[in-house]
Amino acid sequence: MRTLSIIASAAFGFMVMANVAFAQDWQDHKFRVTSTTFENNSTLPIVMIHNIILPSGSNGCSINGAVGGNESPELSWTNVPHGTRSFVVIAYDVTAAFTHWGMYNISGDATGLPRNAGVAGSTFGTQILNDFGTQLGGKEYDGPCPPPNFPPNVHHYLFTVYALDEELQLPSSANFPATSETLYRALIKAGRYGHILASASIVGLYSTTPS
Repeated sequence: MRTLSIIASAAFGFMVMANVAFAQDWQDHKFRVTSTTFENNSTLPIVMIHNIILPSGSNGCSINGAVGGNESPELSWTNVPHGTRSFVVIAYDVTAAFTHWGMYNISGDATGLPRNAGVAGSTFGTQILNDFGTQLGGKEYDGPCPPPNFPPNVHHYLFTVYALDEELQLPSSANFPATSETLYRALIKAGRYGHILASASIVGLYSTTPS
């Protein structure tokens, strides 16, 4: 299963980067995503950062121990392709190959998500179990927490929105929730059969290592 997971993640990563390159080349004319929480290629704000409290009482996910907000960013998208029935949003640490958030079956009428839409129990879409798992995360957005002094120190966080002409049917239950691997496999299949109409991304940067 671990090997299959790696293969699925690698295939998804290749698909993501190909879609991002296309979206960036044509962002002035095609499907585009922006955020009022952070600018593309800028440092992510503390409001988005995870909280893992150390024995000292400080937050291990920030350089100075400050408490993070652990809120997903506001996202807006424009130039939605005709025939869009649903959206998928993924927050992915490209540096560590780690999924911080996945939400699917967002209404095709949506033009974005407000800040903190990734809170547990959100009604904006269906959320997967993120890669933190049940111990440090859940079916929600959980923000960046890269290890300090472990190069490369600056991690790149890719926020990608996919426009689909269908809703995804992911196997999920209370005891066995859909995971990032489940979502990636569904997206790979959707892409193979032409159900992904467009994608667009923005990138945020974050490090816990003092410069």
